[in-house]
Amino acid sequence: MSQFMVSLLLIIATFGLYIGIAIFNKARATSDFYVANRSVPPIFNGMAIGADWMSAASFIGMAGTIMILGYDGLAYIMGWTGGYLLLTFLIAPQLRKYGRYTVPEFIGDRYQSNTARLIAAIATIIISFTYSIGQLSGSGVVIGRLLEVDVAVGTLIGVVLIAFYSALGGMKGITWTQVAQYIVLIVAYLIPVIFMSLQLTQNPLPWLSYGEIIGELQELDKQLGVTEYIVPFTEASKWQFIALLFTLMAGTAGLPHVIVRFYTVKTMKAARWSGAWALLFIGLLYLSAPAYAAFSRFILMTEVAGNSISNLPAWTAAWIDTGKLSLADQSGDGILQWSEIVISNDIVVMATPEIANLGVFVIGLMAAGAMAAALSTAGGLMIAISAALSHDIYYRSINPNASEKKRLLVGRWSIVIATVVAGLVALNPPGAITQIVAWAFALASGSFFPALLLGVWWKRSNGPGVIAGMITGLTVTLAYIFAAKYGGLSILGIIDTGAGVFGALAAIIANISVSLFTKAPSQKIQDEVMDLRYPEQLTYKDGEVWINDYKDV
Repeated sequence: MSQFMVSLLLIIATFGLYIGIAIFNKARATSDFYVANRSVPPIFNGMAIGADWMSAASFIGMAGTIMILGYDGLAYIMGWTGGYLLLTFLIAPQLRKYGRYTVPEFIGDRYQSNTARLIAAIATIIISFTYSIGQLSGSGVVIGRLLEVDVAVGTLIGVVLIAFYSALGGMKGITWTQVAQYIVLIVAYLIPVIFMSLQLTQNPLPWLSYGEIIGELQELDKQLGVTEYIVPFTEASKWQFIALLFTLMAGTAGLPHVIVRFYTVKTMKAARWSGAWALLFIGLLYLSAPAYAAFSRFILMTEVAGNSISNLPAWTAAWIDTGKLSLADQSGDGILQWSEIVISNDIVVMATPEIANLGVFVIGLMAAGAMAAALSTAGGLMIAISAALSHDIYYRSINPNASEKKRLLVGRWSIVIATVVAGLVALNPPGAITQIVAWAFALASGSFFPALLLGVWWKRSNGPGVIAGMITGLTVTLAYIFAAKYGGLSILGIIDTGAGVFGALAAIIANISVSLFTKAPSQKIQDEVMDLRYPEQLTYKDGEVWINDYKDV
């Protein structure tokens, strides 16, 4: 059976599984649509968080980014993983205890401000929309390669699939779909890297064996006279590394589509356990990405570079057709040099099974896994956009008397429209997948992270303060992204992907300053904030801690 048919059958089978799960778990009430009726067990919620999190950027783009950037690409792994620790310990359990449906709803009620809720809803739409462009662009890469069509056509096919199953199942359907997608994507990600490890080192554990390949890469780099793979801060400054690290950590802790996953469990304790399971499930992929990067770079340097331009592996032709690979004999000597290989970091993982000649089944499995990664995150993002539009804006601000049926209808149409618009933008994406996703994290770190951190841990923060903070943070972050991307601005070598550090700092300063110069929140709100810090059996009232309605003496 041909590679095309195997890949197509695997993807059709997994799509059938996802759609079947969505139909079986169709949302029939608003609590199903927004928070899966708060009934998801922590281990399965951890899987769903992992799938929601391990987007096209993680699955498709991250290993390629590390392969191209070397040491400097590790900021993505460290930032994204560290952000989950911030989220799990400082924000998610407390938000679950507050018991709302969305992040904007928490901000509106905690700060007693409809304006703050509206700004938060708009910020949710901006962040999730930016993030979804990267996911749809990733699905275009996968479908384009599979069907051997232009990436733009593949993107449009992805739009139709995501719009259908996200609108149908809501959060309830997406949760169980994401559990299945996690299993598909992690199996698809691990099998090729394990086989490559066996091929190159005779060791089936890539997490232990790729150090051997790193040593050989150092020697190859010296022979070719290129920048050494493991030397730090060669592609960016030290300050850019730190800024990107902070942006990804704070952005993770402020992403609305990730935070809402913690609302789908019953208790604070379950929310914490969800975070712990998610770290385990995410770690399986993140610990494998550096091995992918090293193995792929080694194979390209030893088996592709140095070959006759007329005798290149067959896989190169198909990827050249997608526009993501360029092999040009610039020197005219008939030999492909390492410097003449221009490979997009968005295709490294997808091309790896072909590069390593792992067979048609593994290639097809990789395609199915990549689609699972793109679809799972895109589905979560569309729910976040839908909740902001239908719940926080339509229901809470425009039509508070809307029936449940009308709210579900508005929510479903919000998903369809948002998916189509994001897909149209993704036809000509403004950057690589990991870069676009980094912008979304920068926006989250400049808007939601300060608002949530101070909202939970500083009872003096008030409505005017959070409004000033979110507007200032968003403005500074967006301005820096555009100025760095299109105007060449660079402070301490920090480029557009590190913009969140400036946005977060500005937002925190604005929030604290305005809060201190305006009226303090009511005593009731301050007591509620103090109460968030204690487990559910403990409550804070009248300036004291009580256990199950008895004073803690």
